Amino acid sequence: MRFPNSPLFKRWGDNLTEDQEVAAQGLFVQYGYNVYLSDQLPLDRSLKDTRPSRCQEKKYPHDLPTISVVLIFVNEATSIILRAITSIINRTPSHLLKEIVLVDDCSSHEDLKEPLEEKIKRYNVKHPGLLKLVRHQRREGLTQARISGWKASSADVVAILDAHIEVNHGWSEPILSRIKEDRTVIISPVFDNIRFDDFGLVPYIEAADGFDWALWCLYESVPGDWYALKDETAPIQSPSIMGIFAADREFLGAIGVLDGGMNIYGGENVELGIRTWQCGGKIEVLPCSRVGHLERAHKPYLLDLFPAMKRNALRVAEVWMDEYKYMVYYAWNIPLENPEVDFGDVSARKELRKKLNCKSFDWYIKNVYPNLVPQTNIVAYGTMKNTLSEDICIDQGPVPGNTPIMYGCHGYGPQHVFYHSTGEIYVGNLQARRNAVDRCLVDTGQEEVPFLEECNEAIKKGLSMHWDFRQGVAVVNRKTKRCLEIVKDQGASYFRLVLQNCTGQKWTIQHTVKDWGSKGTAG
Repeated sequence: MRFPNSPLFKRWGDNLTEDQEVAAQGLFVQYGYNVYLSDQLPLDRSLKDTRPSRCQEKKYPHDLPTISVVLIFVNEATSIILRAITSIINRTPSHLLKEIVLVDDCSSHEDLKEPLEEKIKRYNVKHPGLLKLVRHQRREGLTQARISGWKASSADVVAILDAHIEVNHGWSEPILSRIKEDRTVIISPVFDNIRFDDFGLVPYIEAADGFDWALWCLYESVPGDWYALKDETAPIQSPSIMGIFAADREFLGAIGVLDGGMNIYGGENVELGIRTWQCGGKIEVLPCSRVGHLERAHKPYLLDLFPAMKRNALRVAEVWMDEYKYMVYYAWNIPLENPEVDFGDVSARKELRKKLNCKSFDWYIKNVYPNLVPQTNIVAYGTMKNTLSEDICIDQGPVPGNTPIMYGCHGYGPQHVFYHSTGEIYVGNLQARRNAVDRCLVDTGQEEVPFLEECNEAIKKGLSMHWDFRQGVAVVNRKTKRCLEIVKDQGASYFRLVLQNCTGQKWTIQHTVKDWGSKGTAG
């Protein structure tokens, strides 16, 4: 094996020659999935039906709304796009499938130019007028590509998908039937995983879609009231939505499609989820609609998504999250005053919200997403330094593990510290969700070093988790009276965190809330 460390060859490729290995690895590095294998697989390959058994027995009316399917791509492998198209044609009733709209967000690969257009023409000979191609003349990003697809679509319902998918058996009828019942529902299918190496289909269990306070997408457990129905075909209420969804085309337009002010990638689907609920719609996941989604082993483009995600998250916060927007600032470690992040002009989106008479984010949390828990007592946050050494910061340390350390300051999540007016110190990425507990800094009273303990467990165990602190002074445990300090052992080149009798060391934290920590305001 010429590439023993490549994940491509862990499950696949035993019978390849050296030349074939080199070719396969080169394509894998370029695309993040196994293009060498994809080019050999049939475009109309069979897929295991992953629907629950009752879904397979379910019957739907013949006279359902028509559907336009939008496929977004940039520098995708041609065989992947063609397999997506083929699966849609083969597994969508022809009287319901009005068109497939391909949106090319300014690909640079030559095979996606004239050669792709020739292939589209061949499809349209067999299926007249079925395929449309929309090309961006410059790279506009995922959100704008989806908006372009919506604009080019003309059916009753629009499904906006990635191009690296394969729809499964009976995927469209549950969507169209549910939207016929209620045109204000935006639907997510259940995603199954198409493995990047051998293209095996791995069924995923049903889940709702959610997000954390940084507005990163995540899966949520299915609500208990869904299980109480004892009907595996029933829609699952979801607080948010992932990037693949279907909606009544006119309803989606009426509530503002997607936020065209978003940059490149990230946040647009969370914004859609919040806006849909607050503005009179609802989000549901349909267990009977299954779409296989090809997971890349690595993204070969735009490796650092953080700047775009941060900017987009602030757009969502400023327009939709009202008095809770500060939680997004905390989660991204951005100062509340003068954030120095240009999130663009949001006036049109605020006007849209006013025009639609949308509900508040407080309503959304209480009625749709109670798993999000706002933190009202945080008074200081960000990186935390000792004045003895300004280039190192408190860090959560190795994970798994519960021992915080001092480490060179980088300011990412492991070094986020949150000090509460009630005395707790959270260390690490802010969770603030009911089923994902934050970790508190504790003094056991026995050990020389501090520990991180899940805050609810620290309360149960009666651990010393409350600290007195003001900007530029000592950090003192209220119960043990020991100070959080740093020491350098004899012969060592680095500082470590300890708990000891106070020697007068001082700490500073990066951001404060309002005037906390100024002279005369105790923590």
